[in-house]
Amino acid sequence: MIVRNCAGGIVFNNDNKVLLLKNEKGEWVFPKGVIRNSDLSQEVAVKRVKEEAGVTAEIVSTIGHTNYEFFSVTRQKPVCNKVVWFIMKSSDDKVNISEKEKFNDGGFYSMEDALNMVTYSQDKAILNLSYRAYSEMSQGV
Repeated sequence: MIVRNCAGGIVFNNDNKVLLLKNEKGEWVFPKGVIRNSDLSQEVAVKRVKEEAGVTAEIVSTIGHTNYEFFSVTRQKPVCNKVVWFIMKSSDDKVNISEKEKFNDGGFYSMEDALNMVTYSQDKAILNLSYRAYSEMSQGV
C-alpha cells in the first residue's frame, strides 16, 4: 500500500460560509493536496486552496486528521491518504474553480447546506468540529 501525507483546509468566509468543491466523480470535498519533499503541511493547505478554488486564505488553527483508502487504477495499488486539516479564513466571497485540478463546481455554502452536500461522513465530522472551533475563536471564547 502506498501511504501519502496530505494537507487541506476547511475555509470559512466573512459570512461564516464554508468552501466546498465538487470533483470529477461528483463528490463534494474540501481542498487538499499531497505533501511533497520538504513542503510544510501549512504551505500545502494554503497553496491547494488557492490552486483548486482560486481563494486566498490564511490558517487560523489545526483541527485534526482523517485517513481514507482507495484503489489507484493508474498505480494498480491501494493508496492511503493521511490528511491533516487546518481551519482557514478568507475574505473572498467568490471562487474560481480549477478545471485543471479536476473540479467542476464549488463555492461558499451555509453550514446547513454544506452538511447536506459533503459526500463523506468523516468530512462532515471534521466540518462540524471546525465550525464549532471557528465560531468560538471568532467570538473570542
